[in-house]
Amino acid sequence: MINAHERAHELNGAEGAQSLLSRRLFAQYVVASAGLLVAAPARALQVAQPRLGTTAESPMGPFYPLDPLAENDADLTRLAGHADRARGEVIELTGRVLDLRGNPIAGARLELWQANAAGRYMHEIDPATAPLDPDFQGFASLSTGADGGYRIVTVKPGGYDSPIGHRTPHLHFDLRGRTHRSIAQMYFPEEAEGNARDTLYSALGAEAGTSLAARDPADRSKYRWDIVLMG
Repeated sequence: MINAHERAHELNGAEGAQSLLSRRLFAQYVVASAGLLVAAPARALQVAQPRLGTTAESPMGPFYPLDPLAENDADLTRLAGHADRARGEVIELTGRVLDLRGNPIAGARLELWQANAAGRYMHEIDPATAPLDPDFQGFASLSTGADGGYRIVTVKPGGYDSPIGHRTPHLHFDLRGRTHRSIAQMYFPEEAEGNARDTLYSALGAEAGTSLAARDPADRSKYRWDIVLMG
């Protein structure tokens, strides 16, 4: 027979083993929980990765050239066979087309059309009386490179009167990414007063900044405009 002392020793041993097992299980739980706590913020950071806002959309306007010149490269200031360069202030515009995560969109399509330096479009229904420029291309079609980058040489367009009021200088863009198409207008930062009075620019509200190019302080003929599409 097991006496009381031996029974007590046996129970103490069982309780000790159970206690040891419980402590081990608890330790494993703490380690596992710590792992979850470490992993959770990483997952949260992944999910909460900042997203860029898309470039504001604007109306296409009435002067998209349905019959543009056959020459539509990214230099609008020179035409093949013409001795003279387009009149006006020659500018260079560069930038990148990005998706919402800030990744470059290679092969994005850009179409650009604009008024010439006098404020007139190369379009038969433009009622402006300003002169046409026979040396100005007026339209360009190009694709972004592997880094989403683009480069355009053109002249700064003139402003002009319209049925919705005076239009500040701007460029029109038809933008096509992998999955998203957008119509946008780009504005010039040095035209702050005219921009503020422009009906379409003002209508952009808080998104107006996405349509505003940045001017290079070291070379005032150079501008940068990054474009963000949904994809």
